[in-house]
Amino acid sequence: MRHPGLIAKPKNQKKKHRRPAVNNLIQEKKKQNERTVGKSFQPWLIMGLITIILLFGVGSRLAYLQLYQGKFNQEKADNNRIRIIPKQPVRGNLFDRKGRVLATARLTHAAYLWPKAQRRPDWNVNLDKLAEILNIPKAELQQRVEQSDETPSTLIRIARSLTPAQITAIEEYKDELKGIEVDIETVRHYPNGQNGAHILGYTGELNAEELKARRKDGYRLGDIAGKMGIEAAYEKQLRGEWGGMQLEVDGAGKVLKILGQKQAKPGKDVTLTLDLKLQKAAETALGERKGAIVALDPRDGSILAMVSYPSYDPNVFSSPITNDIWKKLQAEGNPFINRALQGFPPASTFKVVTQTAGLESGKFPPNTILNTGPYLYVGGTAFGEWNHAGFGPIGFIRALAMSSNTFHGQIGRGVTGPVLIQWARRYGFGRRTGVELGEESSGLIADNAWKKKNYKLDWTEGDTVNMSIGQGFTLATPLQVAVMFCVPANGGYLVKPHLLKDDKNSKKWRESLHLKPATLTTLRAGLRAVVAEGTGRALNQPYLPEVAGKSGTAEARPGKSHTWFGGFAPFDKPQIVVVAFAEHSGGGGGSVAGPMVRQVMEAYFDVKPPEADQPKAPIVTAPTTRRRN
Repeated sequence: MRHPGLIAKPKNQKKKHRRPAVNNLIQEKKKQNERTVGKSFQPWLIMGLITIILLFGVGSRLAYLQLYQGKFNQEKADNNRIRIIPKQPVRGNLFDRKGRVLATARLTHAAYLWPKAQRRPDWNVNLDKLAEILNIPKAELQQRVEQSDETPSTLIRIARSLTPAQITAIEEYKDELKGIEVDIETVRHYPNGQNGAHILGYTGELNAEELKARRKDGYRLGDIAGKMGIEAAYEKQLRGEWGGMQLEVDGAGKVLKILGQKQAKPGKDVTLTLDLKLQKAAETALGERKGAIVALDPRDGSILAMVSYPSYDPNVFSSPITNDIWKKLQAEGNPFINRALQGFPPASTFKVVTQTAGLESGKFPPNTILNTGPYLYVGGTAFGEWNHAGFGPIGFIRALAMSSNTFHGQIGRGVTGPVLIQWARRYGFGRRTGVELGEESSGLIADNAWKKKNYKLDWTEGDTVNMSIGQGFTLATPLQVAVMFCVPANGGYLVKPHLLKDDKNSKKWRESLHLKPATLTTLRAGLRAVVAEGTGRALNQPYLPEVAGKSGTAEARPGKSHTWFGGFAPFDKPQIVVVAFAEHSGGGGGSVAGPMVRQVMEAYFDVKPPEADQPKAPIVTAPTTRRRN
C-alpha cells in the first residue's frame, strides 16, 4: 500500500534519465557502419573493372586484326604456306594459205623463283650463284624479283631456254638454292627461219613499261606477247589464257596437297593468205639486195608474199638476247625495217597514175599524139628524156612502153597539179593501205599546203612535172605500188591488201575507181607493150603466161639509183601482181627488178626457165643517170 502523501515515480523514469548516452552510442555505431559499408566489396569491384578494361583492349585488338587487318594477315599467312605455279598458255599456231606451219611452239626449260626466297638470310649468296649459273647480271635478277612484290606467293620466271648445263648446275646446287625450280614451258618457234620474218614478226617477254600499260588487259609478270608483225596484230587471238596450280607447302617447301588447278587455255590458230612456197621464191629472187618484193592477188588484195632484206631470224627472240647478239643484228643494215612498207620515190611506175589522170580528164583522149624530144622546158627548167633524144611523136601506149618522161610531163602539166594529186590519192597513195602490220608508212603525196608548210614556197608547174614521172616529193611503198597495179589488172578496183585468210570483210574492201572503159583498155595495152616491146622484155618469156607491167628507175645517189618493176599475169585474167624494189641497186628497173618479178611468177605458175645456155631475151638498157624508166 502506497503512502498517501508520497508521489509515485514512473517506472521508466530511470531509462529516461539514461537515453542521451545510449542515443549517442547508437549514433556513433551507425556512423561507423556507414563508413564501412561496401568496404568488403571494393577489391572485387576493382578486379572487375580491371578485367573489363583488359577484355575490352583484347577485344578491340582482335576486332582490329580480324576486321581491319584480317585480309592482310590471311594473305600473309597464305603466302607462307601456299604457292601458285603458273602455267603459261600455248600460243596459237600460224599457218600459210595451204596449211603449212609458219610459227608454232617448242618445249624448253625455264628457271622459276619463289619470291619469298629472297627474304632468307642466304639470299645474297644464292643471288651470286644464280647469276653465275644463268649468266644474268645480279642487278637484273634482283630487279626481276622486286617486280614480283604484288604476287609474293607466285613462282616467277627468271630465265628461259635453259641449256642442259644450266639445268644440271641448278640441280647440283638444289639444296643451297632454296626456292629455285626448273619447269618445262613452250617458246615460239619459226621452222622456216628468216622466211616471212617481216610479216610474222616475233614474240618477247614484256618489259616493265609494257607490262604496266597492259596490266588492265590481264597481262602479268613474265607474259610473252607479239612485238611486231602478225604476232602483234593478232595478239588477242594467239595469246590464250593462263592456267596454274595452287599448292600447300610446309616450312621446308614440301608440297602437302594440291588446293586447286586451272588448265591453261591455248591460243587460237591463225591462217594467213601467204603462200610459203611463193614466199621462199621471193626471198631467193631478192637475194641479198636491199629492197622488197610484194605479191598480191589483184582480185581481193590477198598478200601472197612479202619480202624485205636485210632480214632476221625471229627465233633469236625465243632465247635471251645478249648485247653481242643485239649489236650483230643492228649492224646488218636495219633488219627490222620492213622495206615493203616504207616510202621511196616510185619513179616511172607512177606513170600509170599520170596516164589515168590524163585519160579521165578528157583533155587527152586515147588517140592523143604528143611530140617528145630530148627535153621538156617548164618555167625555165629543162626536164630531160632518159635517152637524151626523145621518141618523136608518140601516143599513150608507146609512151608507156618506152617510159617517156617528156610525154608524161606534158600530160601532168596539162591536167594541172591538183588533178594529178587527186588521182594519186584515189589510187591509194599518201595514206596507209590498211594492212594489219602496224609498221606501215603512209608515203607522201605533197600538195601546195604541204610545200608551204615545209619549204615556205608555193607549188609550181615544175613540181607537177616531177610528180608526173614519180619523182620530186612523191614517196610510195612497194605495197602501195602493188595496190596500184591491181587496178588495171582487176578492171578498175582499188583493193585493200590483207593477210588474214577467209576474212569475210575482204569482199567489201573493193572500191571502184569508176574508170572509163577506154581508160582501162589504153592502160592495159600500154602495160602489155612494156613487156612485149619495151623496158620489161625480161618477162616476155614463152614459158610464162602473157605478162603486163611497168619498170621504174628513180634517181638517188650517183650510180646508185632505186629500181622498180611491177607486173601482173595472166594478161587476160590476172591472178597475181608482183612488185620488186631494189634500194640503191644501180642499173635500170627492167634489168634489175624485172628478173626478180619473173622468178616469182615462175614459182607461182610452177614453170621452169629455159636452160642457162639458151639465148636470153634482150633487155633494154640505158645510162643510170637521169633515167626514170
